[in-house]
Amino acid sequence: MPSLLHLDSSILGAVSVSRALSAAVVARLTNLDPTVDVVYRDLAAQPIPHLSGSYVAVVRGGLEASHDAALQADLAFGEAVLEEFLAADTVVLGVAQYNFSVPSQLKAWIDRVAVPGKTFRYTEKGPEGLVSNKRVIIVLARGGFYGPGSPAEKYEHTLSYLKSVLAFIGILNPEVIAADGVNVSSEQRKSSLKEAEAQVAALKVA
Repeated sequence: MPSLLHLDSSILGAVSVSRALSAAVVARLTNLDPTVDVVYRDLAAQPIPHLSGSYVAVVRGGLEASHDAALQADLAFGEAVLEEFLAADTVVLGVAQYNFSVPSQLKAWIDRVAVPGKTFRYTEKGPEGLVSNKRVIIVLARGGFYGPGSPAEKYEHTLSYLKSVLAFIGILNPEVIAADGVNVSSEQRKSSLKEAEAQVAALKVA
């Protein structure tokens, strides 16, 4: 049975554009293949704790974990988040852009899945991604216009960052559905949503 991990990171709840579009993507994919098993994680409603020094010392530094109960619980939680990601055939990322980059809630999730020896490793030829067998769909909403050639292009650190992180762990060609300019005007919001919804409707089975 194929599995799909659906993540939302917007803090805007029911009025969020990225949430509406990511839900539409999941609905489209499950309509195409009703056997898909969907796992949902709301990173805003249930934030993942940011990394601690003791956590990094164990997971990335190779040190033996202490018997501290809080650390043991954090390590178990981080392992569960990582395994949830590794088990998914498809990942749908609902992403809002805040202050030119990803929400901190999404960054906390990324920090739990970018783990040496699990999703990447260092070799004599440099870093090597270990996760290349996943379909990733980035569903992005931005208040302004940050695409190539736009006046604000130099401030775009959301999609470029996500593509870099995904490429680092082996996912080279994520699909992107973006709604730009959603805060420019009501007319532009409707136009951007219509264009993004058309891209959703055109999605195919992987």
